[in-house]
Amino acid sequence: MQTQEFLQRYQQGERNFSHIDLSGASLSGINLREIDLTGANLTGANLSWSFLSNAQLIGACLRRADLRSAGMAGANLSVANLSGANLAKADLRLACLEAAELNWATLPEADLGGANLQGVKSDQINLAGAKLDGAKLMAAELMEANLNGASLVGANLTGANLREAHLVEANLRSAILIGVNLIEADLNGAQMRWANLTGAELHRAVLAGADLTEAVLDNADLSRANLAGSYLLKASFKKALLLRANLEGVYLLRGDLSEANLRSADLRKADLSGAYLVDAILGEADLREACLIECRLIRTNLEGAQLTGCCIQNWQVQDVDLSRVDCRYVFTQFDYTAKVAANRFPVDRDFEPGELGGQHQEDSSIVNVCFAESPNWEALVFTVRRVELESYALKLNVQKFESAGKQNLLRLSANRLVNGKILGDRILELYPDMLEKVLAKDAEILSLLDLAVASNSTQPSHNEVLLRRQEIYQRMVRQIWLILMSQTPDKLSQSVQRLLDYLKQQGIVTEQIQKKVISQAIVQQSKQDPVFREQLIAWEKTASDHVRCSMIGEAVRFAIALLIDY
Repeated sequence: MQTQEFLQRYQQGERNFSHIDLSGASLSGINLREIDLTGANLTGANLSWSFLSNAQLIGACLRRADLRSAGMAGANLSVANLSGANLAKADLRLACLEAAELNWATLPEADLGGANLQGVKSDQINLAGAKLDGAKLMAAELMEANLNGASLVGANLTGANLREAHLVEANLRSAILIGVNLIEADLNGAQMRWANLTGAELHRAVLAGADLTEAVLDNADLSRANLAGSYLLKASFKKALLLRANLEGVYLLRGDLSEANLRSADLRKADLSGAYLVDAILGEADLREACLIECRLIRTNLEGAQLTGCCIQNWQVQDVDLSRVDCRYVFTQFDYTAKVAANRFPVDRDFEPGELGGQHQEDSSIVNVCFAESPNWEALVFTVRRVELESYALKLNVQKFESAGKQNLLRLSANRLVNGKILGDRILELYPDMLEKVLAKDAEILSLLDLAVASNSTQPSHNEVLLRRQEIYQRMVRQIWLILMSQTPDKLSQSVQRLLDYLKQQGIVTEQIQKKVISQAIVQQSKQDPVFREQLIAWEKTASDHVRCSMIGEAVRFAIALLIDY
């Protein structure tokens, strides 16, 4: 049939042109809405800018056809042959292309929103910048397809073959990619937030800089995949394979890696804060400078893993063998202001082989704190509260207190697994300063709690005043001793000075404490700790004249003189 006759018959109202031969016909810009071209031969036809909305093109041959900017919304192209066709900027919204052949077809910037492309054969198809939001692409063959910059929000690609496909900066947010083949695919910078990649094949895939926040990758194979710098916040990798995967600098905060296999994975500088690593395999993995804050490692395999420079603040470790890790030192705190790990441990040396395992306390839901003397319970309560506030959702309860000779053991139970040794050391570190504050503000605290002691019209006797002062004196001496034995010179001067000022306010002479207690404690600590001695001498040289001439300054200079003689 000639093109002119075909157009005349269409204008007269005829719509059924099934199996017509219009190969090579020029139909650019023609209105052919709701036409039936089932099984028609349109090979090489020019249909650019034509209107084919709701048209029936089932089984039609459109090989190498020109369909640029064609309006084909709602058209039925099931089993059609569109190999090599040009559909750039075509409108195919809600169109049906089920089992169609689109090999080598070009569809840049085409709109296929909600279209049905189930089982299409489209190797090396060009869909760059195309809109495929909500499209059905189940079991589609998209090997080596160009989907760079394409939008596939909420699209269903279950079981699709996207091997070696290009999806650079594609938007796959909330897409369903269950069991999809993305082996060696390029997803660099792709947006995949909330995507479901359960059981997906991502071997050697490139996902550098991709956003996989809250994505599901359970049972997925990401062996040797490149995820460097990607965002994996709250992502789920349960039982996933990440053998030799590149996870350098990833953000895996609160990610779930339960039973995942990360053997020999590169996790340098990765942020795994709050991540779950229950029954995970990290043998020979590189975790140098990784952030493991509040990370949960339960029955985790770390044999041969590199942990040097990790930040382990409040990590929760249970049934984990740390004796075979490669670790020279760790950081026990994180400075959120400077955004860097802090408090290197050990301070001035490296771990001996297997030492980290010895430092770890396995039953870390229990925190044991040993005091040299019975603690002040008011100060202790505030100290424990301070530690709770430093750790997310941490609650500590007193389990028991035992006093035997010079050992005063406080046992606390945590509401979750914690590093008992680090928390115990933190309590001992904070307690002296907290005691100062509590003693200095004791009357105000009691008043705030409506516990102020009722005034007594009778004046205390001289003996009662002396006994009270003696009690305060002895308590202060013990606390000054603790401060001098636990703090560096630049910090202890202010702490001790506040206690001495408090004693003066109580009418207690401090000369004996200054000359005897402080000087003796400084000398003893300097003999035991060479680093403290160097810090002391350096402080004395750099301290201001006001500080050097204070009571504590005079005591320090007297102690230094004794050390020089020694």
